[in-house]
Amino acid sequence: MAPASTVLLAPADGPLATPTILILTDTPGRGERLARDLSVLASCAVLDILDPDQRDVTGGATAFRAVLSDVSLVRSATIAALRSQLDRLKAHSAPYLFLLHEDTPRTFAQAHALGARQVLRADAPCSELLKAVSGLIGTIAPTLLPAECPPSIAAADVALSRIFEAARGGAVDPDLVATGTKFVAQAVRTTGIRDWLEVVWRFDDVTHQHCLLVAGLASGFAQSLGLSEADCQRLTQAALLHDIGKAKIPEAILNKPGALDPEERRIMQQHSSLGHAMLRGSGFSDEMLAVVRSHHECLDGSGYPDGLRGAEIADLVRLVSVCDVYGALIERRPYKTPLSAERAYSILEGMSGKLNGDLVRAFRPFAVLATT
Repeated sequence: MAPASTVLLAPADGPLATPTILILTDTPGRGERLARDLSVLASCAVLDILDPDQRDVTGGATAFRAVLSDVSLVRSATIAALRSQLDRLKAHSAPYLFLLHEDTPRTFAQAHALGARQVLRADAPCSELLKAVSGLIGTIAPTLLPAECPPSIAAADVALSRIFEAARGGAVDPDLVATGTKFVAQAVRTTGIRDWLEVVWRFDDVTHQHCLLVAGLASGFAQSLGLSEADCQRLTQAALLHDIGKAKIPEAILNKPGALDPEERRIMQQHSSLGHAMLRGSGFSDEMLAVVRSHHECLDGSGYPDGLRGAEIADLVRLVSVCDVYGALIERRPYKTPLSAERAYSILEGMSGKLNGDLVRAFRPFAVLATT
């Protein structure tokens, strides 16, 4: 059975799926793995070109915004089967990406003869595949990922890009955020928080780097505290969403290489209320809305936008605030030297009365682990 993130074309007597990306393959298991990787960009259909019971794709071809072939061209029967499917799709002009399994001049020429707009080695890093397909379907491209970025981190990056793309349009799908949360948690669990930070630190976009830093820190912190899987997911999702309002802040302010002036700071501080207004009524829980609106509130009432005090600030907000402040202190930017773990943590300790002291103390072992 295909995983939930994969849409398989139904047999001839079943309903026709309407995904965005069609994967033509001669090895269904491999095609399904590709579909899982690409699910952060769009829904996928996997069609086994050697299975005579697979539905003729002609009738649903208009649903596809891109076609990807994952086929070895060693056997003439496979080439003929691939050509037959591509011929049925030609009238709809979906851009075609060819994954090259045999890196020879002959197969490269065959790929172009079959109509490939782009050719990519089948063993290329996942980050390269995501970028290539992003370009074909016209969705927002991931940030400039470091070479050989682990697939799980690349997937988390693309998910965050899609969340901010949706936010700029004014509507964010909770299912999209849940997918991003899953990829962040998976990446931190499989690569470790240190490797997560090392990759994210090399991202150029300031807001992107910060959101992924905070989400990774929150996920790792939750795991270090031994929280349940559900609570880890809640904290990671809250951290991933916390700065969503920055999608509505001018990029000149977001990316200014230096301190903001008073008016710019006033505009920047609107991001928490803008994010809250954006998500309200869109299916997000009250606790998620509270994190988005209140993550800059302080226990002594000196924060914004509402000047909340003490018990008025929810526990989940307090957890995200610790990760948010620490993430800001260890960010790496061309004009800003990141603080060491010791110095960053000492600043957290010095914020007594603003941040929850028990949480700050619990964060210490994780902070040292994350940045040493």
